[in-house]
Amino acid sequence: MIKISHALTVTILSLVLLTGYFDNMLDTTHDRIFELEKKLEENSQLPWGTLEFDVVVTMYNPLSSQTDSTPNQTADGTIINPDRATEYRYVALSRDLIARWGGPFNYGDYVMLKGTDGYDGIYQVRDTMNPKFINRVDILLTEGSKQFRFDSATLYRYFKYDNVTLHRHENN
Repeated sequence: MIKISHALTVTILSLVLLTGYFDNMLDTTHDRIFELEKKLEENSQLPWGTLEFDVVVTMYNPLSSQTDSTPNQTADGTIINPDRATEYRYVALSRDLIARWGGPFNYGDYVMLKGTDGYDGIYQVRDTMNPKFINRVDILLTEGSKQFRFDSATLYRYFKYDNVTLHRHENN
């Protein structure tokens, strides 16, 4: 029989390890986004896609009423700390933009948004939106964040290689 003190110790240790995991994952994402933003400030000729995607940009919170029954897990399996959602700089894309459904973006891709008054910048694709949405980006934000909608924003994809070209995904 497991003693209560042992079970409590295991629970506390698990929480400490998970917190460290979340913080490490958050630091890694922040470091990469900071690196890309710094390069963008220094040289506007970063290898961003030359094709632009006109999108509607909204926001969502990690709540089961806005996601599914696992609001702390993104579509690519990433586990997040909902209290720090804004810090991750993650986005969900509509399915027409995700490679699994024939779009040009993969989970883990870095993207840049422009035309989102106060939310322009670099984000990482980690989630997928409800199938009813098309040409749409949802920015993951901590619960209680002000809701918004930008109807004419632009989405760019960051290329890891300068010689990569992107073909526009046409909607029928």
